[in-house]
Amino acid sequence: MDHPLPFWHDGIRFECQGSGKCCTSRGEYGYIFLTLEDRRRLARHLGLRTHVFTRRYCAKTRGWFHLKEPEKDCRFLADQRCTVYEARPSQCRYWPFWPENMRAKVWQEEVAAFCPGLGRGRLYTGAEIRRLIRVQEKERK
Repeated sequence: MDHPLPFWHDGIRFECQGSGKCCTSRGEYGYIFLTLEDRRRLARHLGLRTHVFTRRYCAKTRGWFHLKEPEKDCRFLADQRCTVYEARPSQCRYWPFWPENMRAKVWQEEVAAFCPGLGRGRLYTGAEIRRLIRVQEKERK
């Protein structure tokens, strides 16, 4: 049986426009999950020890660390800009190529409808997108 090619097979142009729209809470999209390396990187950036950063800024749900208050906009967003951009979490670095976004209907309704970076910048090839999806799926296990 032939499987249809994903809508992103020929690639997607994307370049962050710095709008901050992806940093605003939209229900379940408000959760910013953090790996240990994310917490270490953010702690270094803020001049904190990892355990202090974790206690101050993180909560844990179903075994996963995430930034506190996921129902609110990201606490590191100020004037529509990420104040920790250089140290931002992996989840933010992978935007918009999250596995859950890579279905045509979700892409159209949840990403393309509001992200001004789509259709701009460099072309992410289908192979690159597939690799990004696999990396994220592996991190989530």
